[in-house]
Amino acid sequence: MKLPHKHYQDDDKIDFLIEENKALDISKAFKHLGDPKRLQIFWLLCHRKECVINIAAIMDMSSPAVSHHLKILKMAGLIKSNREGKEMFYEADENNLSEFLFNVILKGKSL
Repeated sequence: MKLPHKHYQDDDKIDFLIEENKALDISKAFKHLGDPKRLQIFWLLCHRKECVINIAAIMDMSSPAVSHHLKILKMAGLIKSNREGKEMFYEADENNLSEFLFNVILKGKSL
C-alpha cells in the first residue's frame, strides 16, 4: 500500500495492523464485557466454577439478571457451562480470547 505521505522509509509494509477478522472478534469481546456486572461475572468465573444462584448471591443480583448476562457471555465464547445433577455450572472458557480478556482485566485492576 502506497501512503500519500512518506513519514517512514518502508511504507509498503504495515505489519502492525490487526487482521480485520481478529479486530472484529476483539471488539465484539470488549462489547460483551462493556457492562460492569458482566465484567465482574466473567472475572468471578475466571477463578471458580459457579451456579446461577450462587453468582446471583455473590453479585447481589436476581437470578434472571444473572442468567441474561451468562447467556451473552456464553454466546461470545467467553464462558462454558456443564450440568452437574440438577444444576448448571458456569466457568470461563479456556480459549485465547478468554485468556486475553483475563489479562486485560488483570492489568486494569492495577491502574
